[in-house]
Amino acid sequence: MPATGKTPSGGWANTGQLWTSAELAPTIEHMLSDQPELYRGLNYPWGRKVNPAPGIPEKIAEGVYWLRIPMPISLDHINLWLLEEEDGWTIVDTCLDLPQSREIWEQVFSEFMGDKPVLRVICTHLHPDHVGLAGWITERFGCQLWMSREEFLMCRAMAGDTGREAPEVAIRFYRAAGYTDEQLDKYRRKFGGFGRMISPLPDSFRRLVDGETFRINNRYWQVIVGSGHSPEHVALYCPALKLLISGDQVLPKITPNVSVFPTEPEGDPLKEWLRSNGRIRDNLPDDLLVLPAHEAPFYGLHVRLTQLIETHERDLDKLFEHLAEPKRAVDCFPALFKREITDAVLGMATGETLAHLNCLLGRRRVRCNRDEHGVDWYEQKPEISAFD
Repeated sequence: MPATGKTPSGGWANTGQLWTSAELAPTIEHMLSDQPELYRGLNYPWGRKVNPAPGIPEKIAEGVYWLRIPMPISLDHINLWLLEEEDGWTIVDTCLDLPQSREIWEQVFSEFMGDKPVLRVICTHLHPDHVGLAGWITERFGCQLWMSREEFLMCRAMAGDTGREAPEVAIRFYRAAGYTDEQLDKYRRKFGGFGRMISPLPDSFRRLVDGETFRINNRYWQVIVGSGHSPEHVALYCPALKLLISGDQVLPKITPNVSVFPTEPEGDPLKEWLRSNGRIRDNLPDDLLVLPAHEAPFYGLHVRLTQLIETHERDLDKLFEHLAEPKRAVDCFPALFKREITDAVLGMATGETLAHLNCLLGRRRVRCNRDEHGVDWYEQKPEISAFD
């Protein structure tokens, strides 16, 4: 799921011109009304606040439809993508496993898809808003789930924690970050909730690998893998349609959450995230219509990837300056987040803060010392501070 309220700053260079989707990509067919809007360097062909009716697929391109399903959380929707073939449909991402989500899908199956079955379900990554109904749909239609291996196996492992008590290693992890006893108790009560938001995954899957290609509706699609937000996130690139189904890898406004978790406390997902976005920017053309999992489709892939990279680099510099004196992870929130960190977002904020701290540790700009209470304190390395 995306992140904790950070948004990129404005002021990005642009031509000052608004283009329609037809001008930017003449092959695009759509039913939405052109309302081009230029905002912070990105072109939104249907406006940045376009909001399709829940459960009513909108045509984006030939054989490509946009389905938006509401979610009863702060991030109140997810964009799903339906790819039509001669003999059936491919679904990309599925929504949380909720009764109202199943009702919307049943309506889509009966009223929109007609007699054509679902041939496969592709999930971009393991988070519940993307994989939540994958097991239910694949069982209903007797079709395969397509995912990258790390996402599939990690999802099954996390679902296996449902009903378990929080392991002691996780308690030590959050105590080291500076949690109070009350916050640790709340974590214990919340632990194991992941599996309650998803239907059981199938026992087998079809693996997606970075760079591989396959055909849907006689068109070539390529798997583009990124990491950092999740371990092996899949995006889908169609050169013929000039489309990128980006999942959470590239969102137009939200900065996707990049977190460290108790399962890999010394991981450096932010380094992976920065490298992934740089590689995607280098390897994909800039004239793609980006179909994100949240918010509105847009043009400006390279601009947005640059914004994401530079936002994190600025945050790393701010965090380094914040560490002139020793601080715990929970003391670092003001350096990274504009919003107040409440209990509702404490876990994500902690994970993202630790990702930035681990990145600074990996760059040898800071050091970490654990006190007699098991709490970690981070500070600038004196020699780095003097050099800066």
